[in-house]
Amino acid sequence: MHQYWFFIGSFPVRTYSTLFLLAFLLGLGVTLYFAKVERKSELIDHILNLGPILFIGGLIGSRIWQVFFFDWSYYRSHPDQILAIWHGGLSIQGGIVGSLLAGWIYVYKHRLNFWELADLFAPGIILGQSIGRDANLLNGDAFGSPTGGDFGLLFPQGTLARMTYGDQPLWPAEVWEGQGDMIIFALLLLFKLRRWPRGFIFLLQTTLYNIERFLLEMLRGDSPRFLFHWDAAQWTSALIIALCAVLFPLLARLDQRRLRHLQTP
Repeated sequence: MHQYWFFIGSFPVRTYSTLFLLAFLLGLGVTLYFAKVERKSELIDHILNLGPILFIGGLIGSRIWQVFFFDWSYYRSHPDQILAIWHGGLSIQGGIVGSLLAGWIYVYKHRLNFWELADLFAPGIILGQSIGRDANLLNGDAFGSPTGGDFGLLFPQGTLARMTYGDQPLWPAEVWEGQGDMIIFALLLLFKLRRWPRGFIFLLQTTLYNIERFLLEMLRGDSPRFLFHWDAAQWTSALIIALCAVLFPLLARLDQRRLRHLQTP
């Protein structure tokens, strides 16, 4: 667990920032790979154009979500930290929402199929999220609550986890989430072996991730709790799972209608 790789003079090269950037680049690379393998080369230029748009949209969305939905009580008392993203505090769920909104504007402007692109991006998204949890581990944020025993992660001095809980071992919630993301990534590769309605792969990734996130949030120790003792991430996950449950049959009907139209002479 190291917050810095090294220093250039007095400037710190942070593990959080570099792994965050690596997660985005590798996720984008996976998307380009699938565009080529699935013979959708006409989308490659659009994917490259979307890269910086999604990055900026995700960065803004993730910070807004973290500040105003996840930990407003802290940032209200420390407004100087609102823009300090190098200290951590980027919500994955907010990042996805921000990227989707930014991407939808681009897709609408260029008259592309949103769900087709979403399916291409889905494996890269979950791979990036897994690497992002490595960034959280090294930075000492997104940590679990005390295990109450000898088992758990003991964060070093200077991390937010150590400042919050001292020398108590914590549940490895961020580690397990990163590992769970890789399982979802592998499942998506298997599902890609056959044809599904447009949008199915993206909705599957979104549903599986938010189920995982909802369950692992029970072990988290860095977020305030609300109704039902759920934190903001659990409420977000519950709403997204419900939305996906509605969208699955709708996309299936749209796909059947599209196939009938193609088969009509």
